[in-house]
Amino acid sequence: MDIDAAPGSIVIDTADKYLYLVEGPHKARRYSIGVGRAGHSWHGRAEVGRKAKWPAWYPTDDMHAESPGLPKRIEPGLANPLGARALYLFANGKDTLYRIHGTTEPWTIGTEASSGCIRMLNEDVIELYDRVPVGAQVRIM
Repeated sequence: MDIDAAPGSIVIDTADKYLYLVEGPHKARRYSIGVGRAGHSWHGRAEVGRKAKWPAWYPTDDMHAESPGLPKRIEPGLANPLGARALYLFANGKDTLYRIHGTTEPWTIGTEASSGCIRMLNEDVIELYDRVPVGAQVRIM
């Protein structure tokens, strides 16, 4: 894939299930990802609005509608679906409610299983978290 983006940008190829961290002309780190299941995928542009280590998870209203027994908050830790790190995606200064995050279900990497967020292996999202600053541009295609 020819990636036309500035160094430090993230390009997400949802069809092939890869996330690319652009390092320079014709050079990028490639990570395998899990993406949104049918009806939950999205495309567009965003930026990393904030980052969190071992984040708490607050399921959205849509998630509660689909799974009524879901708690309002899941504490940080090994049982948290967001995994070890989360990068929060913002567009036009507002939280999109989409994340790039780790997972407690590594077997879902390479599949369409999420509610729209981008899942990574915990070791990969830890590396990405350390390499990407708040403000980094993200393109989801």
